[in-house]
Amino acid sequence: MAPCGWMPGWRRPGKWLGIILLCQGLLLSQATATPSDDHTAVALTSTPTAEDLRAADIATSEPEAVIDEDATPEGETAELVKRLATSNWQEVQGAINAMGALGDPDVLPVLQALRDGRLYYTTTERVLVADPLDKSLRDAITGEAEEGQDLSLSQPPMTNPIRRSLRPVIGQLQIFSDQLPLRRAAAEELADRPQPAMLPQLLEALEAETDPETQRLLGIAVARLQLQAEDPEVRLSAVELIGELRSSRMKSALQQLLRQDGEGQFLEPDPAVRQAATEAVEAIESRESTARLLSDLVYGLSMGSVLLLAAMGLAIIFGLMRVINMAHGELLMIGAYTTFLVQNLFIAYFPQWFNFYLIAAVPAAFLVTGLVGIAMERSVIRFLYARPLETLLATWGISLILMQTMRVLFGAQNVQVVSPEWFSGSVQIMQGVSLSTSRLGVVLFSFFVVALVWLLMNRTRLGLEVRAVMQNRQMAAAMGVSANRVDMWTFGAGAGVAGLGGVALSQIVNVGPELGQSYIVDSFMVVVLGGVGNILGSVVSALGIGVFTKFLEPSTGAVLAKILVFAAIILFIQWRPQGIFALKGRAADE
Repeated sequence: MAPCGWMPGWRRPGKWLGIILLCQGLLLSQATATPSDDHTAVALTSTPTAEDLRAADIATSEPEAVIDEDATPEGETAELVKRLATSNWQEVQGAINAMGALGDPDVLPVLQALRDGRLYYTTTERVLVADPLDKSLRDAITGEAEEGQDLSLSQPPMTNPIRRSLRPVIGQLQIFSDQLPLRRAAAEELADRPQPAMLPQLLEALEAETDPETQRLLGIAVARLQLQAEDPEVRLSAVELIGELRSSRMKSALQQLLRQDGEGQFLEPDPAVRQAATEAVEAIESRESTARLLSDLVYGLSMGSVLLLAAMGLAIIFGLMRVINMAHGELLMIGAYTTFLVQNLFIAYFPQWFNFYLIAAVPAAFLVTGLVGIAMERSVIRFLYARPLETLLATWGISLILMQTMRVLFGAQNVQVVSPEWFSGSVQIMQGVSLSTSRLGVVLFSFFVVALVWLLMNRTRLGLEVRAVMQNRQMAAAMGVSANRVDMWTFGAGAGVAGLGGVALSQIVNVGPELGQSYIVDSFMVVVLGGVGNILGSVVSALGIGVFTKFLEPSTGAVLAKILVFAAIILFIQWRPQGIFALKGRAADE
C-alpha cells in the first residue's frame, strides 16, 4: 500500500474542487427534504414580548382586590371605573385618559382586564372583572365576588383609538413596578407613545430607576414630550438628551425640527435648538454606522464559526490523511442525532437535569461518531489510501447509506432538538446589536474545538505519531510506529471532531437526514483555501469566508454573495494552489 502522505496529483488540491462540486450536485439529487438553515439568524432585540408582559400581569395581579380595599363608589377612581360601563368608545377613551392623568396604580388591574377582554358591565352599570385563571367575576370597585349566574353582561368597545390610549396608560402605571421586566416593557411602550399628562410621573420614574436600559427608554419618553414644549430651553435640553442617548427612534423627530415650511422658515425657530438637533442627528448616524459595522462583523464571525465547526473534522481527515471524505456531512448528521438521543434520554430518565443534557451530548457525540469513523476506516478507507478518486466514490456511497439509515431509524422528517434554558435568549453587545445565546455559544464552542484539535495534534503522542506517519510513513514504521493503528485513530479522531460540530449545529439548524449536505462543499472550500493540512489555515479561511459573505449580503443579496465568494475562492486557488498557509518541508513536497 502506498504511503498515506504521498499520492499522485496532490500538488494542486484545488483541482479536486470541481469533482467535489459535481458529486455535491449528484448528492443533492438524492435528497428528499431540505433542512431549513439560516446562517445569519440573529436576535436584534431583547425586550419582553407581549406574552411575557401578560404572563407577568397574571402572576402579579391580585384577584381578591381589584381596586384598593379603602376605595368607595364615591371616590374619584371608582367614578372613572364606572365610566367604562358604556358602549360609547369615546367615553371609554376619555375615562382611560383620565385614569392616566390621575395616576392611581389601583386601577391597573381594571385596565389590564379591559386590554385582555376580561372586563364586563351589567345593565345596572356595574363593572365586573373576570379572573384570568378560573374566569370567576368580581366587582371592579369593591372586589366582591359576583354570585349571580343569569347576569346580562356586555363588554366595552375595543377600538384602535382606545388601544392607542390604553397601552401608554398601562405602561405609565407599570413603570413603578418592583419587577424589572414589567418596568422595561412599560418603558419600551412609553418611549414610543407617551402622553403629555404623564410627564411628571416619567420624570419621577426616571430619577428612581436603576436599570440602564430602562433609564434610556424613559429618557427617550421624556425627551419626546419635552420636544413639544414652548420653552426653547426645555426643547434644547430634550435635544441634548437625545444626542446623549443616540436613539435611532428619535432621529425622524430631530429631522423634523430642521425642516422648512413653504415660506422657507424653519419649523424650529430657535437656532440653538437647530444646531443641537444637527449635532444629535450626526451622533445618531455615527452610532448607526458603527452598529451596522459591528453587526456585520459579529454575524460574519458567527457564520464563520459554523463553517469552522463543520470543517474542523475534515481538516484532519482530508488535510492530514488526504482522504476525500464525501461522508463528512453525514458524520455531522450523526453527531446531531446523538444530541437528539441524549436529549430524549434526559427527558425520560433525568428530567430534573435536562438543562445539562447538552454538556453530556458533547462526549457522547464524539465517541459515537469516532466509532463510526473507525468502522469506515477499517472496512473501506484503509484499502483506498493510494486511490483518491476511488476514496471519493466509496465515501459518497457510504454517505448515501448513512442518510438512508437515519431515515429508517428516525424517519424522513426533521426531529426536534430543544436548547437548554441557559442556551436560549440573546446577549446585547451594544444598542441595536444583539447576538442570540445559541450563536454566541457556537462561536465559543468552535474555538474550544480548535484548541482541542491543536492539543491533540501537538501535545499528545498520537499527534506526534500522526505527523510522523503523514510526513514519512516508512521512516515512522522503522521507528516502531504502527502506521495502520495511527491511520485508524486519526480517522476516528477526525470523525469525532465532526460529531462535535453536529452537536453545535443541532442548536441552530433543523436536524434531519440531509443536514450534512448543506456543509460538505463549504467544508472542503474551507480546508483547501486555508491550506491542506494546516489547522490555523482552516480557522482563518472559515472566519474570513463568514465575514466576507456577511459584508457582501446587504449590497448583493445572500445568493449572489455566496456565488461571489465561491468565485473569489476559485480564483485565489488558481493563483495560490497551496492555500493561504502552505505546508513546509517534506510534507509540502508530497
